[in-house]
Amino acid sequence: MKEREYSVAEARDKLPSLVHEAERGRPVRITRRGKRAAVLISEAEFRRSHRASGRGLGDAILAWRSRYGGVELSDQEVGGWRARGNARIPDLCERAPRDRPRS
Repeated sequence: MKEREYSVAEARDKLPSLVHEAERGRPVRITRRGKRAAVLISEAEFRRSHRASGRGLGDAILAWRSRYGGVELSDQEVGGWRARGNARIPDLCERAPRDRPRS
C-alpha cells in the first residue's frame, strides 16, 4: 500500500483525518518544502517497530556476538562505530549522491 504524502501545511489542516488514516494502518508521509520530513504511524505500529528493533545497537552487537562466537571484536573497536555529535538516521529508500566522498 502506497503512503499518502502531505505538506506540513496540509497535514496541519487535516491532522484529525490523518491520525485516523494512520490508526487504520496506512502510514502518512509529511514533507517540508518538497522533501520528506516525517512519517505518521499508529501507536501499534510504533510499538511493533520498537519491539522488533530491541533496545539498541549495543544489544544487537551482544546478541550477534553470542550467536557467532569466536569473532574477536574489542569493546573499544565496537565503541568506535558509534556516531558522535548530530547523528542522522539515513533514509534507506533514497540513493546517496555519487559525488559525495565516503568517510
